[in-house]
Amino acid sequence: MADKRAQIGQQAPLLAVSEWVQGAPVNFDQLLGRVVLVEVFQVNCPGCFFYALPAAIELHRKYTDAGLTVLGVATAFEDFDKNTLENLRRLVGHNEVIGETFNALSQHGQLVQGHLPYRIPFPLAMDQLSERQGEISGDDILGFIHGRLPNFGQQPEAYRQQVIQQVRGYLESLRYRAETFERFELKGTPSQILVDKLGVLRASEFGAFPDLESRLVALLQA
Repeated sequence: MADKRAQIGQQAPLLAVSEWVQGAPVNFDQLLGRVVLVEVFQVNCPGCFFYALPAAIELHRKYTDAGLTVLGVATAFEDFDKNTLENLRRLVGHNEVIGETFNALSQHGQLVQGHLPYRIPFPLAMDQLSERQGEISGDDILGFIHGRLPNFGQQPEAYRQQVIQQVRGYLESLRYRAETFERFELKGTPSQILVDKLGVLRASEFGAFPDLESRLVALLQA
């Protein structure tokens, strides 16, 4: 693929966004001088709403005045009927959650009259989705594998071929590709992208990121 791919320690590629649903359009090249945290989530992702988004909201509250900008990017790498721009707008406009997110938060008593009891205070955008065209290339497959299995080339041939076939089937099942998700080679949601004051990518983490706050504070103080 022609898109510039993200590399830790290099200038962060720009976010690819279809629409800013909340807040003015912005990107890394407009935020030089500030530390940027991008919370990448799916609206049909209970863990994003249990842990990641509340943590991002708290970091926004604590450090905005110290030079932090928090952005939210809703993406879709599965459940394309639920992880949609329309459902992101429902979240922003009415605090509505859907699907597995609604079910899980309801079961844990974290909704008020079926709605989130808080608003997300930072800018929110929808990842740029494009319908997949043509055949899945070998480079697409190997790029996907090496991002997840760094020692893939050292594995037995039979195992490598099995993985290649499984990944080919998975990629062919995806109706859309999400540009920011793929550009940063993310592994799932929630994911956190951390960019320093010079626009350099410092972290891109999937799931738990226990030292996020300390890493962020160090960049603010640099």
